Amino acid sequence: MHLQESGEMYLETIYILSKKSPSVRAIDIGEHMGYSKPSVSRAVGILKKGGYIIADAQGCLLLTDAGLAIAQKIYERHTLMTDFLIRLGVSEETAAKDACKIEHDISDETFEAIRRHVKAVSIC
Repeated sequence: MHLQESGEMYLETIYILSKKSPSVRAIDIGEHMGYSKPSVSRAVGILKKGGYIIADAQGCLLLTDAGLAIAQKIYERHTLMTDFLIRLGVSEETAAKDACKIEHDISDETFEAIRRHVKAVSIC
């Protein structure tokens, strides 16, 4: 199942929230993303059906291995692209917004080239 940008955003949000607290509920996602309960509920259902998340007995959402892999990939892209844009002189707020747009559309090849460049520049 191919995941759309919104699904990737939900997985990334669950990943970010799980780094702060071991218990991530749908309400936490809605508050973090500014989405309504019905919107979050629908997305959670789609992600469960796709095998990206599961819910435990208490209703806490957990990333599956597949969900975790995507969430980590998107999170890495977001953080690296934000840092890269800031280094280019873009304001922190704009860099974060633009990175959020770029992270979903950039090819693996281009991202790897940017990662190598950032790493090479950081070493110097």
